[in-house]
Amino acid sequence: MACARRAFLSLAALGMAGAALGAAQRGANMKHVVLLGDSVFDNARYVDGKPDVLARLRSHLAEGWKASLLAVDGAVTRDIAAQVARLSGDASHLVMSIGGNDALMRQNILEQPSRSVGEALALMARLLREFESSYRDAVAAAMQPGLPLTICTIYNGNFPDPAYRERIMAAAALFDDVIIRVATEHRLGVLDLRSICSQPSDYANAIEPSSSGADKIAQAIIRAVGQHDASRPGALILSR
Repeated sequence: MACARRAFLSLAALGMAGAALGAAQRGANMKHVVLLGDSVFDNARYVDGKPDVLARLRSHLAEGWKASLLAVDGAVTRDIAAQVARLSGDASHLVMSIGGNDALMRQNILEQPSRSVGEALALMARLLREFESSYRDAVAAAMQPGLPLTICTIYNGNFPDPAYRERIMAAAALFDDVIIRVATEHRLGVLDLRSICSQPSDYANAIEPSSSGADKIAQAIIRAVGQHDASRPGALILSR
């Protein structure tokens, strides 16, 4: 009887050890996607109770993956370092969408008069130099933890006035050139939100993603974290 009891206890101990090892292995294999940036990701207040980007992303993630949100509505490039400082120790992948608010804060330049196209371009060049400096600081902060990083272009939005929308698209392309050049230098993945959120239904208003737009963004994030290989030269650009 004593021998049988010892054998039973030994088997139980082995089972508990195996379960603990399995749990440790599952924890080691857990992937954690963290969203950094602005209201492109932090869009819950704009979707009228429907799933936002984080909810959509969590619904698409495979078993063994999780997602969390550090992005804050209204954030600009200088806010990224503070978001990165709040990263949890189990973060495995970072996705950052920032720069749109920096650009919007300078939209008055579109109405500023100039004497020539050359003068207007010179004005834009100075603005873009400022943006590039602040954007590089944001990327450097996001790269500091040493985790795979995917960044996003600035989308065109859904501005109701066609003439204003055209000017915004032209200006956004200049800001996006900065983003793509930085991504290429650092071999980062890029989500081209201009192609991902390309329909009016993708927007809850002029500048925030709707729930359907959020779903497109979430699915693009899934592709990005699964496909990007930092050993490849240049940037991996993912669109629709």
